[in-house]
Amino acid sequence: MSEKDLLSVSDLSSEDIHRLISSAVDLKAQGWSSVLSGKILALIFEKPSLRTRVSFEVAMRQLGGECIYLSPAEVGLGTRETVSDVARVLGRYVDAIVARTFSHQTLEVLASYSGVSVINALSDLEHPCQALADLLTIYEKKGELGGLTLAFIGDGNNVANSLLLAASLVGMNFRIASPAGYAIQDKILQLAKGYAAESGAEIICVEEPRSAASGADVIYTDVWTSMGQEAEAEVRRRAFAGYQVNAELLSLAREDVIFMHPLPAHRGEEVAEGILDSPQSVVFDQAENRMHLQKALLVDILGGLDIPLPGYR
Repeated sequence: MSEKDLLSVSDLSSEDIHRLISSAVDLKAQGWSSVLSGKILALIFEKPSLRTRVSFEVAMRQLGGECIYLSPAEVGLGTRETVSDVARVLGRYVDAIVARTFSHQTLEVLASYSGVSVINALSDLEHPCQALADLLTIYEKKGELGGLTLAFIGDGNNVANSLLLAASLVGMNFRIASPAGYAIQDKILQLAKGYAAESGAEIICVEEPRSAASGADVIYTDVWTSMGQEAEAEVRRRAFAGYQVNAELLSLAREDVIFMHPLPAHRGEEVAEGILDSPQSVVFDQAENRMHLQKALLVDILGGLDIPLPGYR
């Protein structure tokens, strides 16, 4: 396994996260460069994507490198060919692999056998690139991370897992309101509690959305039914019926609250009509920042942040 894999937010330290955010701010201002000229990135996707695929492809091209996209039909991970064989072949062709998989175990096998860095572009367990871009967005809007309170309303899913770990590492308070049976899994919660003990962050898990939202700086939600859970859609709608983020819920937060959602959103379901387009919403800034944070990550992994960058701090 490469020393620079990013399979989980837990692969990073608080210092790593702050360094990536600082680099992303500089790279965002800089625009195009040639720091990764001659580098090739492979994108292996088992799930469809808009933001993740385009943001990684454009990020790599803006850094002077190249991307190769491999669709599910072209590779057939674990069906047409074993994951370990795919990894060993790709590792001889490319400089790094970005993978969006159904199973987190698939990522671990890719990392074990490829010999190059592997980046988690979403698995059933985590979505670290989303969480890191979210912290970049919060930093841009609030000017800080430590001491803020983020309230996640909804399913304790892969996005919630990564956000909890990232917030705990940087000293951001994290509250999550989920119905019974949909809470953050215990191994992630215990890991985050360890980080929080060092950073001073507070972690609160409740079932009541109003309790979580009260006085929050950030209100965050995600879809109630993710890809691969379509058979559970109706059961989930009933379970999450009281968890919609609407104007009433936002009114319980701080006056300058920002609303976040990783997209795609189901308007009128987990988020009320009009909220995504309201002044509090920063969801499209979030989407843009996926590209900028991933640029910082790619430079770190493929070139090292010792590469001189104009304005780099």
